[in-house]
Amino acid sequence: MTPSEEEAVALHRKHSSDERIIRHCEAVARVARVLAAEFERRGRKVDVNGVVAAAALHDIGRSQIQTVRHGVEGAEIAKNEGVDAKVVEMIRRHVGAGISAEEANDLGLPDFDYIPRTVEERIVCFADKMVDGDRVRPFEAEVRRFAVKKHDVARLLRLKRELQEELGEDPEKAVFDKIK
Repeated sequence: MTPSEEEAVALHRKHSSDERIIRHCEAVARVARVLAAEFERRGRKVDVNGVVAAAALHDIGRSQIQTVRHGVEGAEIAKNEGVDAKVVEMIRRHVGAGISAEEANDLGLPDFDYIPRTVEERIVCFADKMVDGDRVRPFEAEVRRFAVKKHDVARLLRLKRELQEELGEDPEKAVFDKIK
C-alpha cells in the first residue's frame, strides 16, 4: 500500500509521533511533491505518490528513537504497516545525505548501504534537507549545519548535484519557484 498524506498522518498518530514531527513531515512532503512533479513535467518517470508518502512518513521512526537510527525504525514501522517496499526504502535511506555500509557499521546500524540510489530516494532525502521544522529554507543552511556537525558535506553537495543533473535545473530553485 502507498498511503495518502491523510493515511500517513493517521499512522504517525497511531505510533505516537508528536505534532512537531507531523508538521515537519507534511512540509517535507510539500517540497518532495514539487520536485517529483517537476521531474515528471520534464518527462522523467517518477513515482510521485510514493515520494509523497515516503516524505510524509520519513520521520515516523522518531516516535521510537531520536537518533540516526530513526530511519531504520521508521522503515520497520512502515513495513509492519504494509507500506509498499519502495516507500519503505525511501524512508530507510533519507537519513543524513545517506550512510554507507561502513558508516552504518560504525554507528551500530544494521549492515546495509543507506545511500539514496533511486531518483525517488534522492528526492525524499533532499526535500528533508530543505526543511527546518516546518519551514522551507535555503539548502545552504543545511550545508552549514552539516559542516558544524562534521557530517559528510561532500556527500550532501553530491546529492544536490545529482538531482540537478537529472532535473536539468537547480532543484532548490525549482522548489522556491513553486513554494513561497
